Amino acid sequence: MEGMQIRDGATPIVHDGSRTGVLVAHGFTGSPQSVRPLADDLIGRGFTVRAPRLPGHGTSWQDLDRTKWTDWYAEVESAYSELTERCDHVVAVGLSMGGTLATLLVQRNPEIAGLAVINPVFEIRNWKLRALPVARRVRTTVAGIGGDIKKSGVSAYAYDRMPLRALTSQTQLWHQTTRDLPQITQPVLLVRSKVDHVVPPSNSHLFRSRISSTDVTEVVLENSYHLATLDHDAPLLQDAVADFTTRLGGQS
Repeated sequence: MEGMQIRDGATPIVHDGSRTGVLVAHGFTGSPQSVRPLADDLIGRGFTVRAPRLPGHGTSWQDLDRTKWTDWYAEVESAYSELTERCDHVVAVGLSMGGTLATLLVQRNPEIAGLAVINPVFEIRNWKLRALPVARRVRTTVAGIGGDIKKSGVSAYAYDRMPLRALTSQTQLWHQTTRDLPQITQPVLLVRSKVDHVVPPSNSHLFRSRISSTDVTEVVLENSYHLATLDHDAPLLQDAVADFTTRLGGQS
């Protein structure tokens, strides 16, 4: 159970609009605040939108330390269930680890109309992550990654510490989702930043090379870093997601 107060801007985003729904998932240590401009744009265009707050997020790193990837996924699945009750078509969208969760959601719910991922993460190969099983025995947290945003004066609420137990759980999510990437046959929108200091570009290449979708649109953001939803190219990103959603579901 979460013991801390939810931070301002970190509450879930819920809006009922047309019968085309969009699920928007935020990333690791972040909150709905990081995807709010995208969610608000979709709401303004008339779509039904759910942007859940993942368990352990938007409060404190101590809360996050008590959760695992199955908890985060369950919240995404719950939001999807809400959308299916009132929508004829649903598109799953995710930023960073939210893209991983959205991918898993589509793998487990093939009736979803389409998948849009923004700087998704499926693997990060470095010695520090390989050492996690040992490191978590001697320490509980490491420094947070902060906000990777090119646009000056813009920040994202995120924890200043990352609990290693939750980070280890995230790597388990990566492995499972990557293994089943060939199950993705739905139309896909892949949005990636040309420069990303958090998730290596190889993740987007891995994703595109392993999915089975034949309908793939790729958008490269030239003027944004990892948190592209808050960066210079946010309008371009918003148009791409809205056009993709309209093409698949329309405004029924």
